[in-house]
Amino acid sequence: MSALKVIADFLQSESIDFDQEGNTFLITLKGEKKLQTHCALIVGDHSLSINAFVIRKPDENEEKVHHWCMSKNATMYGLAFAINKLGDIYLVGRLPLGAVNATELDRILGSVLQYSDSSFNPLLEIGFASAIRREWAWRVSRGESLSNLEAFAHLM
Repeated sequence: MSALKVIADFLQSESIDFDQEGNTFLITLKGEKKLQTHCALIVGDHSLSINAFVIRKPDENEEKVHHWCMSKNATMYGLAFAINKLGDIYLVGRLPLGAVNATELDRILGSVLQYSDSSFNPLLEIGFASAIRREWAWRVSRGESLSNLEAFAHLM
């Protein structure tokens, strides 16, 4: 069975919405801290590439953000943090086409979701603390909800 069919069958069986454009599947994984992780699965001649957006380029402490990411890479399964030419942070991975099956897709997409979700707040705290403080102050001044900022209350 072709990798394209294996991936399409897996995504359908797991009720994961996807768009397919040629050899590329675009999916959105639902998280808890990072509510959505957009991910591309690209079937090449010899491998499957996985690319998932985590956060945009940090506003501050870029070196600390990169250090945090690199220190996590050694413990991760099948994926690593990387940056693009704009400085945005992604999770990237590559699997040989022979390894593409439902079990491995479940494992790698579960890893994408886990790493993206668990890294989101720490990366925001390191790379966007000033913006979070400004947003907090703005919401307080207007009587707006702070519910989705509660994880950062210790920064105030």
